[in-house]
Amino acid sequence: MIMQLLPKILIALVVIAVVAILASGYVKAPTDMAFIISGLTKNPKILIGQAGIKIPYLERKDELLLKQISIDIKTNGYIPTQDFIGVDIDAIAKVRVRTDEEGIKLAMRNFLNMTEPEICQALTDSLQGNMREIIGTQKLQELCTDRKQFGDQVQEKAQVDMNNLGIEIISCNIQKIDDEKGLIVALGQDNMSQIQKSASIAKAQADRDVAIAVAQAEKEANDARVLAETEMARKNNELEIQKAELKIVSDTKKAEADAAYHIQAQEQEKEIQIRTVNAQIAKAERDAELNRQQVAVEQQRLEAEINKKADAERYAIAQAAEAELTKRQKEAEAKRYEQEQEAKATRALAEAERYAMEQKAAGIAAEGKAQAEAIQATGIAEAEAMEKKAEAMKKYGQAAMMEMIVEKLPEMAKAIAEPLSAIGKVTIIDSGNGNGGVASMGGYVPAVLAKTIESMKETTGLDLTEVMRANTYDAKVTKNVTVSGIPEGTDNADTAVSVAMDVVDEM
Repeated sequence: MIMQLLPKILIALVVIAVVAILASGYVKAPTDMAFIISGLTKNPKILIGQAGIKIPYLERKDELLLKQISIDIKTNGYIPTQDFIGVDIDAIAKVRVRTDEEGIKLAMRNFLNMTEPEICQALTDSLQGNMREIIGTQKLQELCTDRKQFGDQVQEKAQVDMNNLGIEIISCNIQKIDDEKGLIVALGQDNMSQIQKSASIAKAQADRDVAIAVAQAEKEANDARVLAETEMARKNNELEIQKAELKIVSDTKKAEADAAYHIQAQEQEKEIQIRTVNAQIAKAERDAELNRQQVAVEQQRLEAEINKKADAERYAIAQAAEAELTKRQKEAEAKRYEQEQEAKATRALAEAERYAMEQKAAGIAAEGKAQAEAIQATGIAEAEAMEKKAEAMKKYGQAAMMEMIVEKLPEMAKAIAEPLSAIGKVTIIDSGNGNGGVASMGGYVPAVLAKTIESMKETTGLDLTEVMRANTYDAKVTKNVTVSGIPEGTDNADTAVSVAMDVVDEM
């Protein structure tokens, strides 16, 4: 029986032994630490926040710290800046092992199974060296005013070295900066003075704003109070007026009811009531006006008590300036309106004058054209007449000249006799020799005309006397003398002949 159970017991013991061995090799890594299990394979197994099995005697387990580590970085002495000022800086760097595959491999080679202080000590020298290099490129004022930029530069430069170690720099912050000569304190005092100055100015401006706001609030409160009192006075006045109107209606109705039986009395009573009501209305209006004046006086008194003298003067000046501005604007608008009206009237007058001148010019042009045409027609007619006259004179020769002279004889006789018409009174003295003064005076005109004809004969060679005698009977019958060129039956010819005959007879 025992022999039959022995194989099963052995199998159970083996299973229990295997389970015990496996249980003794069970490991579970926390999240801030990596377990590296190596021994059987070329690439170790990395457990981060996971559980695994380490085969005893065949594999080993190593630990790598993954949590964030703070490293105190100090310059350990005064390091000169770019402007040659020695500074002592204390900074804190936050680092941790990189969790990517390459970072884990690098960190395993450098920090496997190391504690936090050991890791800090291993990294401090490299971080201090990088910080000293960055200090030499910065100025003191830049270090004091922009610490973040300095920390970022240290982090950026040191990260190059840390990448080769499998370390990631999370942040680098400056904790303290000291200098050899106390310049940082001096800069702080200067900035403090500037800040105090700005604070004093801001406080003064704030006090001024508060004072202005208080004054404005008091003014608005006063304005609201005055408006409320004015509104109350106006409402009271309206109430009094309504009471008076209601009383009028009441009195009128009462008078109508009481005087219904007597028409004459009713009319008289109505007249009395109307006059009474008018008097009451007038009194109510006077009372309302008095109340308004009292409200205005009270308002002025309140304004005088609340507002300062400077505010009142400024208000008065502002009102006067506004009134003057309004007045000037109105005057300017009135003047502009007058100028526009004058301009319109002038433009209308100019348009009318221009139209009249255009019409006149058109009339003058038409008249000138008509005159020119008339002158042209007259000239043409005169030219044709002169041309015909010239042809006639050319045709008739001496006869034409004779005709012209004969035409002028009446005018010549008239011109010679014209001086006699100007004589008002004539005194005739007879010499007694038989030649009377009257006969001498009567022969004045023929004698002058005869002398004129004789002068014409000497000048032109034309003897008018011979021409006239040629027309006599004796000349035509006895002497057979004829003169051609003088038209028969014309008035000028007959007149000329008669005048010439008279002159010949006188001769």
